[in-house]
Amino acid sequence: MINFADEALIEVRSGNGGNGCVAFRREKYIPHGGPNGGDGGKGGDVIFTVKRNMRTLSNIRHKHCFKAKNGGDGQGWNRFGADGEDCIIPVPPGTTIRDAETGEFIYDFTGKEENESFVFLKGGNGGWGNVHFKSSTNQAPKHANPGQKGETRFLKLELSIMADAGLVGFPNAGKSSLLTAFTNARPKIAPYPFTTIIPNLGVLRVDDENDIIIADIPGIIEGASEGLGLGDTFLKHITRTSCLIFMIDCSDDNYLTAYETLCNELSNYSDLLMEKPRIVLCNKVDIPGAHARAVEIADKIHQTEAETPVVPISVLTGNGMKDARNHIISLVDRLEKRTESKENKEEKAFGSSFMEARAGFEDDDENVQYPGSEN
Repeated sequence: MINFADEALIEVRSGNGGNGCVAFRREKYIPHGGPNGGDGGKGGDVIFTVKRNMRTLSNIRHKHCFKAKNGGDGQGWNRFGADGEDCIIPVPPGTTIRDAETGEFIYDFTGKEENESFVFLKGGNGGWGNVHFKSSTNQAPKHANPGQKGETRFLKLELSIMADAGLVGFPNAGKSSLLTAFTNARPKIAPYPFTTIIPNLGVLRVDDENDIIIADIPGIIEGASEGLGLGDTFLKHITRTSCLIFMIDCSDDNYLTAYETLCNELSNYSDLLMEKPRIVLCNKVDIPGAHARAVEIADKIHQTEAETPVVPISVLTGNGMKDARNHIISLVDRLEKRTESKENKEEKAFGSSFMEARAGFEDDDENVQYPGSEN
């Protein structure tokens, strides 16, 4: 079985600060030269940064310890020690950082920012050289500070794939074939269950400027939310998707209960999954009698979900594929516009609340200085 790296346990250490230096001026004709020991350099930081072309944590899980460089020690003639080099750890978008011992949430890389980074551990400060300890009562201090120690933490990194749509269904429903037909992905395809054993990502080209990323996870079976099969391991990879694409095999004997069973498994794993907009694709309608089954499925779903599109398709023959593609593009486009509208409203609300708060101040209060009014 291929090991898809979506978790990693690592140790991270920030650098120690360099020690301060005890030194004195030793020059001809200056018999009592004062102190001139320099400060130690700052230890390196531990910084996580998003690398967009990364898809797994495989490069991280094989290296268990990440350590920043220590700061250099101070030297005579007031020379400071060099700052330690930072330890930069690249992670894929969708990575969550937790404390490995307590499970405490630390940071989540959503991937929305172009160059998102997070300084997790600061390096230790450098120690002071003896030049700082000169006083009227101690003209030749023989004391300097040691550098501050860095920090050590044990972390658990968890990856949830960032995609626009999550493709879910029972084993051998045709999910991988759909991904191949719609995108540039080339997952393994075979006429037996559990062909897909790791998540696959595909890019659906909408036009020259827009793409839709589709995530295909291993087939779900009844009881997947309790750990049966492979679905439980990879269900987290569809928690960040905007919408879900359900794939129903119309040739299966349990075609009429398949959608309900899938919904139950997703709901048992997380209620948030069932709040996502969705589209249902009824596959294999090229088989005799399967198209009538697709109509039955649509009628049953529309009794409780009138707005959920149900599209009969055959990935094998291409029947209904154009209609399915258009529905997926329309759904994702609608969700993106809704998200943009919400973000714009939040920005406007922040701006108006700031202006209202500003207007509430007394005009004659000379101690109030508004942002931008410093000049």
